[in-house]
Amino acid sequence: MVQRLFSVLDFVKTGLVNTCLINVNQANGQFFRYGSAVFIVLALVGCQSAPTQSGRYTQQQDSAPKHVAKKPETLDAVPKYEAYRMFNSRPYKVLGKHYTPLDSGKGYEEVGYASWYGQKFHGHLTSNGETYNMFAMSAAHKTLPLPSYVRVTNLENNKQAIVRVNDRGPFHDDRIIDLSYAAAVKLGYHSKGTAKVKLEVIHFDEQNNVTVGNNPTVTYDEYLGIAVVPSPALAATTPKPPLAPAPNATDSASSGSDKNSNVATDAIYIQVAALSNAEKAKSISNVLSALYQIPAHLPVTDNIYKLQLGPIHDEAVVAEVLEQLKQNGYPNAYAITQTL
Repeated sequence: MVQRLFSVLDFVKTGLVNTCLINVNQANGQFFRYGSAVFIVLALVGCQSAPTQSGRYTQQQDSAPKHVAKKPETLDAVPKYEAYRMFNSRPYKVLGKHYTPLDSGKGYEEVGYASWYGQKFHGHLTSNGETYNMFAMSAAHKTLPLPSYVRVTNLENNKQAIVRVNDRGPFHDDRIIDLSYAAAVKLGYHSKGTAKVKLEVIHFDEQNNVTVGNNPTVTYDEYLGIAVVPSPALAATTPKPPLAPAPNATDSASSGSDKNSNVATDAIYIQVAALSNAEKAKSISNVLSALYQIPAHLPVTDNIYKLQLGPIHDEAVVAEVLEQLKQNGYPNAYAITQTL
C-alpha cells in the first residue's frame, strides 16, 4: 500500500513539472516533505489497526474455560480473620459512577443477581493485587472491604458456596456480585450466566468471634456447631458426685465374696466438646476414639451432645491425651471424674 501511494505522489510531481507550475527542485523538495508525512501517518495508523497483545486482556469476550479436563474443585473458601487492605478502601470511579467501599462487612446481607467471570480474566491481577483464578472460590463486589468472606445462596435451588471476595465488580446496575467460574459451577448456574442469590458476609474479628449476615455474633466454637463448654478451671471447682458410702466392717464380713462388686470406684473422663449437631458429634467421636484408642461417649442434655473419652484409670494417660487434644484444636478439653 505504501509503494502504491508513493507512485501516486511521483505521478503528481511529474505532472506539475510538465505543466511548468513548479520547477524540478521544488517538486523534489515537496515530494520528500509530503512523502515523509504520508509514511509517518501510515505507520501510526498501522500500529493502531494491527492486532496487539499488549492490552490487559487478550480475549475480547469472557467465556467458560476453553479446556476443562474434569469438573473443577468446589471446596468452599475457609473463612478466617484477615485485616482489610487499606488501599482498597478508597472511593473510586468506574464508567462515570462513584463507589465508596464499606468500612466493615459485619452484618452485611444483600439479595440480587449474581454473574460470573472466567477465561478472559484468568491469570490477571485482581483489585487487591492477587492473581485471579477462575477455579478458586472467589468473587468480586463493588463495595465490600477486601478481602471479605461471603456465603452465597442460590435462591433458585438453595445451593450454597462460601467465597473470598478479592476483586471489584461487577459494574452493572442489575448485578450485585461476580463469582468465579468454580463458584458458579457449585451454585449450579454456570451454564446460564446469572442467578438470583442472597449474600451473607461471614465476619471474623481479631478475637475469632463470628457474625454471619445480620445474625448475632457467636464464638468460633459456636460457629462450628460446638457449644460453649465450661473452662478447665470451672470444671475443677465443680463438686464431684458423692461416692457411695463405704461398707463398714460388719457388712464386709457378712458379704463374703460379693464385697468387691458393691464398692464404687472413680474413673476419669475427658470432656472434649459439647455439640448441637448430632452427626458432627458422632463423626468426631469416631475419629477421636480411633485416634486415641479410648472409648467415646455422647450423653445428651438439652439437645447438646457431650463428647467424652473414657473411662481412663491412669492419670498420666489423661494428661498426655489432654495435651494432644489442646494441640489439635480442642483447647477447651478438660478432665472430669465420674463414679462407676
